Amino acid sequence: MPATDALRLEALAIGALEAIDLTLAPGEILCLSGASGAGKTRLLRAIADLEPHGGRAWLGEVAQEDVPGHEWRRLVRLVPAESQWWSERVGDHFPAGNAPGLAALGFDGAVLDWPVSRLSSGERQRLALSRALSPAPGALLLDEPTANLDDATTRRVEAWLASAIRQGGWPTLWVAHAPAQIARVATRHFELVDGRLRQAEEGPCR
Repeated sequence: MPATDALRLEALAIGALEAIDLTLAPGEILCLSGASGAGKTRLLRAIADLEPHGGRAWLGEVAQEDVPGHEWRRLVRLVPAESQWWSERVGDHFPAGNAPGLAALGFDGAVLDWPVSRLSSGERQRLALSRALSPAPGALLLDEPTANLDDATTRRVEAWLASAIRQGGWPTLWVAHAPAQIARVATRHFELVDGRLRQAEEGPCR
């Protein structure tokens, strides 16, 4: 069943970032860009409750501050630029062997029996996206999810991921830099500039 909860930030602040007020609707993809060091990753980590920060965050009626961090991160799922793997076998990272979108991501079921050490950086990145959707989240935070992929694979992953987000109804904050990618996937596009969040000049991409 699709999610129906918005992700809401109220006066969220971390590091040099000024207080951010923002609401992401269910199924919305908000692309976030900005120069290196602007604070994009720290913002995602603050929303995921991985770094101390000011302000508040909600998913629907659930406040970040009212639930333990690990429970919040089950609801608001962060996919970092470098994924972490804690077991030797790929399939051990997927509950009950449920790995969404394997075919769309360029794999077959045999990948679940691979050792993690066999995976390239791009394969790890694609499988980390599948892992983030199993079980389904309430919201997604994606830190350059196609950064290690070639153009053809990037387009394939974008199409699968954007479709899954909209069908699942997950409000999504997607860090991206390529204008073409932002134009393909974003509902809105914001930039981090001098510690402030502002809507990009081209406005909504969809």
